[in-house]
Amino acid sequence: MNTQKLITAYSEFMRHLHETMEDTLHSFTDAFEISKEKTNESSELTTEELDHVSAQVKRDVEHAAQNLPAHDNNSLSDWLKFDIELIENLTWDAFLSVADKTRIELAKIEFLAETHKYQSGDITIAGTFICNDCGKEIAFKATSRIPNCPTCHNHTFVRL
Repeated sequence: MNTQKLITAYSEFMRHLHETMEDTLHSFTDAFEISKEKTNESSELTTEELDHVSAQVKRDVEHAAQNLPAHDNNSLSDWLKFDIELIENLTWDAFLSVADKTRIELAKIEFLAETHKYQSGDITIAGTFICNDCGKEIAFKATSRIPNCPTCHNHTFVRL
């Protein structure tokens, strides 16, 4: 898989999701599907790549909606586990807006999520992750592809 193509598609998907949720009264689920279609039309992803990217966007938005306190710079820095000023990618306003709206939906349906696991090879928004096996932390300051653990070569991580 072309990592840069997937990173670009992730950011594009997030932009479509933000625009769809801002411009209409769609639920997250409806906006997500519309955004998936728009990303499919505007990118050269295979069906497998599109499914992969869309699952990772959904995972990140749901994780933020469930775990990110009302967003201010301190709570966002706590969630990322590093200073928000270090973020290189400026898609955060869109991401936070979608996460806030998703949080409301999740509260309405009293959604109790399973633990979100991240795998090496996944594309994710900036943040800090910890290896499930050895506890090694890795931090991303921009949308990135998660590598194998640099210490133990494990493939499974959780977001701090």
